[in-house]
Amino acid sequence: MTVWLALVGAAQAACTVITGAVVELPDGPAEGRTVVVVDDRIAAVDAQVAGLEVGDARATYRGQACEIVPAEGGRLTPGLVVAPSSIGLVEVGLEQSSRGGNPETEDPVRASQVIADSYDPLSVVIPVQRIQGITSALTVPSGGFVAGQAAFVRLHGATQAAAVVDRSAAMVMSVPTASFADGLREIRELVADVRTHARSPGLYDQGRPFFEGASRLDLEALRPVAEGKQPVLIRVDEASDLEALVRLKKELGLRIVVDGAAEGWLVADQLAAAEIPVMVDPFLDGTAGFDQTHARPDNAALLHAAGVQVILAPGGESAHNVRVLRQGAGNAVREGMPHDAALQAITSVPAAVFGQAQRGRIAAGAAADLVLWSGDPLELSTAVQRMWIGGDPIALVSRQTELRDKYRTLPGTPAPPLSLTP
Repeated sequence: MTVWLALVGAAQAACTVITGAVVELPDGPAEGRTVVVVDDRIAAVDAQVAGLEVGDARATYRGQACEIVPAEGGRLTPGLVVAPSSIGLVEVGLEQSSRGGNPETEDPVRASQVIADSYDPLSVVIPVQRIQGITSALTVPSGGFVAGQAAFVRLHGATQAAAVVDRSAAMVMSVPTASFADGLREIRELVADVRTHARSPGLYDQGRPFFEGASRLDLEALRPVAEGKQPVLIRVDEASDLEALVRLKKELGLRIVVDGAAEGWLVADQLAAAEIPVMVDPFLDGTAGFDQTHARPDNAALLHAAGVQVILAPGGESAHNVRVLRQGAGNAVREGMPHDAALQAITSVPAAVFGQAQRGRIAAGAAADLVLWSGDPLELSTAVQRMWIGGDPIALVSRQTELRDKYRTLPGTPAPPLSLTP
């Protein structure tokens, strides 16, 4: 058994006191704050915490013994939240038997598919991403017109019951034809049928023709979408298509979240007025296709300036490279996005958009998903020093670090010279 697997079920630290770090609070960084974690929640954040007594080597909080983590010179942030991703669904991309996100069937409507049932909390891919500060993710299905229900997961826990926070955090949908106009027509038709079924479920048994490929379970699963209660992710990049999507939201009252929005800056004011959050790839620079002709690297900065809720995404629904999330946020800052906004775009904003407002922020009562960094987390030279998910300390170990340590020196091989100069 590898070290990281042995530590998945490590005993929960009952109380932890973190002192001396620059703490990233919801309203910006603050020095001189002490953060107290009790069980899986942040109990207190303050310069002087009532009920806390700190000695040279021990601390007590309201009579409870606590571990002290001196963090002078470090920066404490909420755990990073990646959305969207296929983490926990894909082990080896080229091996079909290890891909659980897309059933690769011809069924166009899979709304009743709950992708959390395919989530593997023991995937070796998870620790590789996690040690870069990522503590939770929106993992999404793919394929078809309606791919199914995305899950919000925390990257800790040996079972689905322990790791899956919300089995139905969002519905994933794509425009089903090459014609965007015809694709929106199909969305309207599907939503109309869902609402008809909700009003008169008996019609299904009477043989009334509903949307082709939509089963009774699919129609029932889509009801929260049609009622505007569940977010629906739709991949759209072109500005004219985004305009049409804004009109569709107003017409149908859906809670649309755009995945892509490469040309979003061109219609930023409309997206902001319609209150449509966008998931943007900050690495996208220049034309990458006919629907991204006007893509530009400061897209996220311009969208944020217009008042759009921006989520910075690592590009696509990757499982293996979501660890570049903070690097992408750094790119967004370089292109003009405020530093605080970029950090929130990979912490509190995705958490809130997908119904997890208690995550992605450091405040009393919030989930104790925390990362202690050696410096600014958006700088490549910064490293993770400590991290906690739900108050549990997480070992900074993965299959990659184990292989590195194993093969760094081989028996009988001289150690490399300390200097390259003769």
